[in-house]
Amino acid sequence: MPAAGPSGPSGKPVTGTPTAADYYAVNRGGGLFSEAISQRIGARIAVSAHKRRLTPTVLTILNLGLGCLTSFIVIAAAGPVADGRVWAAPVGLLALIGWQMAYAFDCSDGQLARVTGQSSPAGGRLDVLCDVAVQASLVAALSATAAAQEPDTPAWLLAAFAATWMVNLVTSVMQTGSQAASMVTSRSLPIRAAKLVRDYGAVIALAGVVLTVAPQFAVWFVALFTLINGGFLAASIAFAGRESLKA
Repeated sequence: MPAAGPSGPSGKPVTGTPTAADYYAVNRGGGLFSEAISQRIGARIAVSAHKRRLTPTVLTILNLGLGCLTSFIVIAAAGPVADGRVWAAPVGLLALIGWQMAYAFDCSDGQLARVTGQSSPAGGRLDVLCDVAVQASLVAALSATAAAQEPDTPAWLLAAFAATWMVNLVTSVMQTGSQAASMVTSRSLPIRAAKLVRDYGAVIALAGVVLTVAPQFAVWFVALFTLINGGFLAASIAFAGRESLKA
């Protein structure tokens, strides 16, 4: 039996070679910034990958390699930037571009898999594990920068930052299948704008800007997102608890 051809968002086959629009149509969102920028870049990467016969796994590994390499450079440069031996701007721009491109590869692997019928449980697990690795490296980079810029940064704050950062990843993984639920279902522009604090693409863009123009404020970035993610975790527990009591 011949292999099934590429399929669109409705599951119907795509006639001819899939376009960027076909790939974008099956994106999994992520928020206002991610949908407007990251997912669109991902769609173009998927087009290029399909032409070169690359598999979604290759894109997943590129996300892992680029994301972790970028974080490693930021960690290595944290001390030299803090004491003035290295300019902050080039390191910050590298972080801004490197993390954004890694995320675009993360967006593209799922688009390519869904449109070309290459989705698999193993590929899904690899994608999540690589996301964890990249985000762990990013947390380490931001924590290293904060500690280098402000040596008196409390250890508990960095630990809390690392622990609560993964809340977004965990909840997005949970937003699939029959167990998916949302505390705020409105897709109005003001609500979506407010949700930018949980949009991974927007958050890492802000992190890159901070590292570029004001790395001394990295500790405030750490504190802010510890508060935001910790608050969202508490709200999510309350929401899930209320829903479970209704069951």
